[in-house]
Amino acid sequence: MNSETTTTARFTGIDVIDIRFPTSRELDGSDAMNPDPDYSAAYLVLRTDAGDGLEGHGFVFTIGRGNEVQSAAIAALRPHVLGLSVDAVCADPGLVSRALNEDSQLRWLGPEKGVMHMAIGAVVNAVWDLAGKRAGKPVWKLLADAEPEWLASQVDYRYIEDALGPDEAVALLRRGKQGSAERERRLLARGYPGYTTSPGWLGYSDEKLARLAREAVADGFTQIKLKVGADLTDDIRRLRTAREAVGPDIRIAIDANQRWNVAEAVAWTNKLAEFDPYWIEEPTSPDDILGHAAIRDGVAPVKVATGEHVQNRVVFKQLLQAGALDVLQIDATRVGGVNENLAILLLAAKYRVPVCPHAGGVGLCELVRHLSMFDFVALSGTTEDRVIEYVDHLHEHFKDPVTIVDGHYTAPVLPGFSSEMHGASLDTYRYPDGVFWAADLAAQASDHQKETDR
Repeated sequence: MNSETTTTARFTGIDVIDIRFPTSRELDGSDAMNPDPDYSAAYLVLRTDAGDGLEGHGFVFTIGRGNEVQSAAIAALRPHVLGLSVDAVCADPGLVSRALNEDSQLRWLGPEKGVMHMAIGAVVNAVWDLAGKRAGKPVWKLLADAEPEWLASQVDYRYIEDALGPDEAVALLRRGKQGSAERERRLLARGYPGYTTSPGWLGYSDEKLARLAREAVADGFTQIKLKVGADLTDDIRRLRTAREAVGPDIRIAIDANQRWNVAEAVAWTNKLAEFDPYWIEEPTSPDDILGHAAIRDGVAPVKVATGEHVQNRVVFKQLLQAGALDVLQIDATRVGGVNENLAILLLAAKYRVPVCPHAGGVGLCELVRHLSMFDFVALSGTTEDRVIEYVDHLHEHFKDPVTIVDGHYTAPVLPGFSSEMHGASLDTYRYPDGVFWAADLAAQASDHQKETDR
C-alpha cells in the first residue's frame, strides 16, 4: 500500500444545509426591489479525515426562495473537492479556485457568474476558513502576513491582464507591506469604520427611521444609508426625516437596488440632492458599465457606488476602466470567494478607488470585515472614505460574531473566516424540517385546513 495514501489527510465530505430566517415578517431588509426578503444561507461544512477536529465553513447569502437551487449547486461540487489533499489545498487555496473555475462543464453554466460561481465561492471561502483555523489565524491576518508573491499567485489574471498583471500585483502588495505592523496595531486598538443601514429599510415607518437614525449616531456611526426608488414623494419625505434626525454632518447614502433606467436614475437622484446624499448605490443594472458612467456624470457631486451584484472581477475591471464608479462595493459571497475578491481589491488599489463593502444579510458582515481589514493593513494602507456596511441582524447565530464599538468593527481574533454558525441555529432554521420551520409550516397547514372547513 502506498504510504502516502495512509498518511495524507483528505477532504472526505461536504455537508450542505438550506438555512432560512423569517426576516420578512418584520420587513427587515425590505427595499424597492426586494419587498419581502427572508434572509437565508446556502451553507456548507467541509470535512476532512485529518483527525484535528477542524472543519471549513462557508455559505452563499440569498433572500429565501431559490436557496434550494443555490444549495444544490454547492452539492454538485462535491466530486471536485472530495479526495484532495488537505495540506496542499490549505497551503494553496488557489488550487481549488483554479480547478473549479477552469472546469469546462462548470464554466458552461456561467462562465464565472450566477448560481454556480457563487457556489464555487462558498467552497473557496470554506477552504480559507479551514486554512485560517489550521494556521491559528483569522483570515485577515493570514492574508496580511502572507508574502506578496504568494498572495499574487492566488489571483486569476485571465481577462484582467490588460488592467492588472502579476508583476504589478506583487508591486502593489510590496508597497502595501510598508508600515503594516503599525497599521495592524491601530486596527486592533481602534477597529475599522462602519456605517449602518439598519434605519433605512423601505418598509419602516418614518418614526422608526428617525429613532434608529438617532440611535446610530449615538452609537458612533458617521454614516447611515436609506433605501430609495419605490416612490419619489416618499423618498423626499424620508430623506427629510433622516436629515432632520441626524443633522448636517452625518453622511447619508442612498440605495436604489437597481430600480431605475439611466435617465430615471439621474433625474431621481438630482431631486434628492437637496438632502446632500453621499452616494447613490446600485442606481441601475449592475451589468451596465456605460450606464453607470452616464449616471456618474449626471449626478455629480453625488458619488456612484456599486458592486453588491457585480458578478466577477471582469465587470469590476471594466467599471474601473470606464470611470463608472466612485465607490467599489465588494461582496463576500457574490463572486468566486477570497481569491477573486483579492483580484478586485488589487484592481481597486491600482485605480485608487475606495472599497466600501456590501454587508448585512446572513453572515456578510462577519466575512467581509476580514477582506477590508487585510486591505487596510497590507494593501491600500488607508481607511479614508472607507466604511463597511453594518446591519444589526442575525449575528447571534455565528460563533465569531461582529462586534461594533463606537461605530467601528472590532478586529476578529479567532482563527478562521468567522463563517461558522452555531449548531443549534442550523438545527432550528434548517428549511423545511428544522425546529422553527417544521412548527411554522405545520401551523400554516392547520390554519389553511380551518379555513377550508368553514
